[in-house]
Amino acid sequence: MSKKKGLISEFKEFISRGSVIDLAVGIIVGSAFTAIVTSLVNDIIMPIIGILFGGIDFTYLKYVITPAVDDTAEAAIYYGNFIQSIVNFLLVAFAIFMMIKAINKFHRREEVEEEEKEEVPERPTEDILLLREIRDLLQKD
Repeated sequence: MSKKKGLISEFKEFISRGSVIDLAVGIIVGSAFTAIVTSLVNDIIMPIIGILFGGIDFTYLKYVITPAVDDTAEAAIYYGNFIQSIVNFLLVAFAIFMMIKAINKFHRREEVEEEEKEEVPERPTEDILLLREIRDLLQKD
């Protein structure tokens, strides 16, 4: 029984870590983002590209290996769907790249600000200034 309790408590500790929760949120947001990009590609970009290529609907582009005969269906390679998947991937990758680039720029700005703060010497307090004046006067005598 103690092993189960230990396993359960370890699992609770694991699942309550911030990194696991961040990962779960990232996956949920990523899948929602992917759905948006898929819709963008399928409903907006690919029809425009199809118009540019003479009204082609990429989803129906295929290479027929063996045509349909009586009861047997045709065997075909649907490369149009593959082209759409490539466009989806490139758009998602580009959007993620731009987000990471913006995040890195923000972090670099914070680091520069922190470095500038560290480089500025602190002004001595009144006590220190008074002690320095006393020291300088004693050194003269």
